[in-house]
Amino acid sequence: MQYRSIIRILGLLVAIFSISMVPPAFVAYWYQDGAGVPFMLSFLLCLFIGFLIWYPNRQYKAELKVRDGFLIVVLFWTVLGAVGAIPFMLASNPHLNLASAMFEAFSGLTTTGATVLTGIEFLPKAILYYRQQLQWLGGMGIIVLAVAILPMLGVGGMQLYRAETPGPVKDNKMTPRIADTAKHLWYIYLALTLACALAFALAGMSWFDAICHAFSTVAIGGFSTYDASIGHFNSPVINAICVIFLLLSAVNFPLHFAAIRGKSVSTYFRDPEFKAFLAIQFALIFICFAVLLHTNVYSTTADALNHAAFQAVSISTTAGFATDGFAAWPLFLPILLIFSSFIGGCAGSTGGGMKVVRVLLLFLQGIRELNRLIHPRAVYAIKLGRRAVADRIVEAVWGFFAAYALVFVVIMLLLILTGLDNITAFTATAACLNNLGPGLGEVAANFGSIPDASKWLLIIAMVFGRLEIFTLLVLFTPAFWKD
Repeated sequence: MQYRSIIRILGLLVAIFSISMVPPAFVAYWYQDGAGVPFMLSFLLCLFIGFLIWYPNRQYKAELKVRDGFLIVVLFWTVLGAVGAIPFMLASNPHLNLASAMFEAFSGLTTTGATVLTGIEFLPKAILYYRQQLQWLGGMGIIVLAVAILPMLGVGGMQLYRAETPGPVKDNKMTPRIADTAKHLWYIYLALTLACALAFALAGMSWFDAICHAFSTVAIGGFSTYDASIGHFNSPVINAICVIFLLLSAVNFPLHFAAIRGKSVSTYFRDPEFKAFLAIQFALIFICFAVLLHTNVYSTTADALNHAAFQAVSISTTAGFATDGFAAWPLFLPILLIFSSFIGGCAGSTGGGMKVVRVLLLFLQGIRELNRLIHPRAVYAIKLGRRAVADRIVEAVWGFFAAYALVFVVIMLLLILTGLDNITAFTATAACLNNLGPGLGEVAANFGSIPDASKWLLIIAMVFGRLEIFTLLVLFTPAFWKD
């Protein structure tokens, strides 16, 4: 293990992250909201911490191995969450304690969207912008951005990319060089963000709100500049724009690249994961719409369709935006949507959850086992489209599912131990492990009232979910630390 090289890289990454404190300081200056000083202090502090970590180890430039990449990613997200919480602790409004500040920072960076704050619209603009920016940086993964930069600093990036990129197959690259891959990912991400901000602005949002909500929409994060979330605007057009960009952002980004390079929309419909993703979305929208109509929750069919489509897409893609208090819907629907968040977005997207391709492989494996019961000697291959899936990938998916379930159960039981009721513990674990945001019970509106011990546990759940279980879990195996 190249510990000195890892520490050197960690210092560089923290120093790079310090730059993210500068834009909120400019926002504070523009709006004269008095929140600029905490961000400038945070910038200097982060820069100093990064330099302090990097300088003694600046000469160590050994070649990274796979294990080194996993350790860097986990350390970086841990340190990033810690330094990202500094502005929340230095600011006078809100002035959060350590647990709440950490919770808010990790929730932003992991694109979970759970918050401990209330009266959000009355906070300084700089704080509001910073929360949204955290989600935007975390959406694609600050590591992928760093991968595009680090080669210029003498650090290879493939090991970081493999540890950070979501999905069961991590060795596929869109371009021959990993730095080019990261840059193409960010080009697509930036283009979606700009298009989303422009669409929101044209639909009636202020430019500030449009940019902030574009950040959290494309990141599939769920933070808003209002307590009422997207419901504050009470606009079916804004709701529709949000749904469209949530769906686009929940699609595999390399698939976007392939469609752009091939100049053909048919590229999407040749992808089995994309087709399964659309089928799931349409099914959820139809079920929500039918139940809302049947129970007369809304006075008109148009309102029922508007809210059904928005909430189904928002929760199932793990964004967590709201147009209405979905916790007040017939209980079947909130439970259904929270379970749908376990599926989440496509692999290689900014969505959370287990990812559609994994659930699809689990389903196909279940069908294969049923067929084997009927024809024990027959040979069945699992195929995604026309391609056969190697058994090692299917085994890895089953291992991931088992680990996901185990982590979920352990965290939920520990939350119950801290004093949360069953519904709150279950939905809070689902909300944070799936990087979703809203839950039910005590966490239906926000997470501010739960004990600090519960917040620390949910921070761990967020990191597990963002790093897809194994990246973090592998550090707890004795074999990982053996040379």
